[in-house]
Amino acid sequence: MSTVPKRQSYLDAPYGIASWLLTKDHKRIAMLYLISITIFFAIGGLFALGIRLELITPKGDLLTADTYNKMFTLHGVIMIFFFLIPSIPATLGNFLIPIMCGTKDLAFPRINLLSWYLYVIGAALTLGLAVFDPKIGGDPVLFQHLFWFYSHPAVYIMILPGMGVMSELVAAISRKQVFGYGFVAFSSLAIAVIGFLVWGHHLFVSSQSAYAGMVFSIISYLVAVPSAVKTFNWTATLYKGSISYQTPMLYAFGFIGLFLVGGLTGLFLAAVGLDVHVHDTYFVVAHFHYIMVGGTLMAYLGGLHYWWPKITGRLYPEGWSKLSALVIFLGFNLTFFPQFIVGYLGMPRRYAVYPPEFQVLNVMSSAGASILAIGYLLPAIYFTYSLVKGVAAPANPWGAKGLEWTTSSPPPTFNFDRTPVVTEATHMYGHPEEVKVV
Repeated sequence: MSTVPKRQSYLDAPYGIASWLLTKDHKRIAMLYLISITIFFAIGGLFALGIRLELITPKGDLLTADTYNKMFTLHGVIMIFFFLIPSIPATLGNFLIPIMCGTKDLAFPRINLLSWYLYVIGAALTLGLAVFDPKIGGDPVLFQHLFWFYSHPAVYIMILPGMGVMSELVAAISRKQVFGYGFVAFSSLAIAVIGFLVWGHHLFVSSQSAYAGMVFSIISYLVAVPSAVKTFNWTATLYKGSISYQTPMLYAFGFIGLFLVGGLTGLFLAAVGLDVHVHDTYFVVAHFHYIMVGGTLMAYLGGLHYWWPKITGRLYPEGWSKLSALVIFLGFNLTFFPQFIVGYLGMPRRYAVYPPEFQVLNVMSSAGASILAIGYLLPAIYFTYSLVKGVAAPANPWGAKGLEWTTSSPPPTFNFDRTPVVTEATHMYGHPEEVKVV
């Protein structure tokens, strides 16, 4: 018989700065990540605000060119490396996966330290590699290949966790198993593998050979197939499902719609001839944001609303949360859809000054960004409110399956009073229809 110490919520454990900063509890670490990435998201959003304010007028009359360049660079770096990549794995993944597996905590915590050492070693071996310096035989195109060989798979590192969240939300809220779950699971593997073979579509306008461009174009079309499989299967899951239009489901709908637009416009960029026309324009900016922000962020917010009662033991106000989901969806489309048009018309990205005929579309985009900012601010307000005034959450407010819903809200320090043993696994994720403890 496996037992643990007396039940105590992870939030009720000893407090103090040291108890949090030195904690080994995966749930507390997830909360530290949640606070940190929220701060970085706000900082990155402030830089985006500066960008959109500058682009309201055609002339560079708010920021200097150098300041504008710094703003969009910092916006991109912060949002990608300090928000989009860690958001779902470091918060929801860190908090939930051990509980979903029925364990007391994560295994191999020292691997985090090892990853830092590998990072330092990699950095030390990189300022003497010849690919970066033409003076000693380096090739700028070779550098681009090296850069995009990492950077394009990083896109899938950001979106694949969001796809996992989507499968959980669609199944739970529609009260159905994911249609063709095996295909959905293997499509993730296909995306991960093919994603390493498409980096060259970023180099269509470089001096790489025409034959290489044709090959990368074909493979780029191929990677759309497993992505489409997921979208079709999620839609088929919703068909005739017992759908409840609660906040997580609204974010799931938003994810499907925005990801669909982002994916279809990605096919435009996979076509060599069209990519030459829209390369380095705002068309690319809009496509990227529909996939990364419209996809990853909608999935993150959907997952956060779905598991918030489990994480905090409190319920948030449903009316305000539904409003925020609608405001974010509308604000996002008003922000980025005009960028498809202005990019196709020829406006390059990274420029603070542009021809006057593009001003109307840029004003629309900046207005949408203001609405989007309000939509993002609302969850921060009512989530904080729920911590103080929120109604106590039951163990399973959604009637969902999964081991995380069999423990209390919030979970005890060691997740379960006794180690759970799953005796039947009829649900698609191996979620238990019957759970016994020994």
